[in-house]
Amino acid sequence: MARFMSRLWCKVESSGRHLPIFLNAVLVFSITAEVSYLVLVEAPLEPEQKKAEWSSMWKAMHLFAQYFMLGNITWNASLFVKTNPSIRGVFLGGDALGQGWRYCYNCETHTPPRCSHCYDCNVCVLRRDHHCVFFGQCVGFRNYRYFLTCLLFMWAGLLYAVVMNAEVFIVILKEGVTFHSIMLLLVPWIMLVSGQVTARAFAFAFIADTCVVGFLLVAAFLFFHVALMLRGQTTREWYSTRQPYNLGALVNIRECLGKYWYICWLCPLIPSPLPGDGINFKVTGSLEPMK
Repeated sequence: MARFMSRLWCKVESSGRHLPIFLNAVLVFSITAEVSYLVLVEAPLEPEQKKAEWSSMWKAMHLFAQYFMLGNITWNASLFVKTNPSIRGVFLGGDALGQGWRYCYNCETHTPPRCSHCYDCNVCVLRRDHHCVFFGQCVGFRNYRYFLTCLLFMWAGLLYAVVMNAEVFIVILKEGVTFHSIMLLLVPWIMLVSGQVTARAFAFAFIADTCVVGFLLVAAFLFFHVALMLRGQTTREWYSTRQPYNLGALVNIRECLGKYWYICWLCPLIPSPLPGDGINFKVTGSLEPMK
């Protein structure tokens, strides 16, 4: 009985680790499907626009932009999960240990600067930033580019969804921005239960609210990590007043995104080799704690 319960718990725990990934994927594809419906069915919004010659081109341009963002999100997320940021398979010995090196009692090895142990992954991660619960993977030296680019396109996609939903939402109400429309956006469930709006208007309001909340959360994460990248810091180093790895904004970007940082964000297939190895870093000051 004890063995059965232990196996059952292991399966539940394993499924729980993949649950955030599943929910994230459902959210992204659901919003994409809903915006596709808006473009193909609800827009153009005016009758004369639906008969215009540029209507088909307008739809094609919007669909291309939308699925370009979706492709980048899924591809970057896939490469982020597949890219191993840990010290497994990395030769750490050879040279004499310098400042910033520490001994990890869990991995039973010396680890380089900016490397720390992740208790969720149960391994030390090179230039560890944090453990991303949405993908069940640590953000580190090798996969930081994919993580940041995925955030960028998620932010752009949600912004696009917010604009499309807001435009259709206002037209559905046929009354512009009023107290009634504002209340529908703030408390859609109450407005639906009280019978003051139709189910169609409620659906668009609920999806618009979801997109706005998602947009604000992703924007906060994105701008925070952009600020960290420009400062040459990780999330773990944010609390420190010292910035020994700050080499200037341009060099810091190159250290995170690679040699072709100015174009690699357009597509994850564009190669952009990183200038370092995740073990040795250029510093502008001492790595030892100040006494």
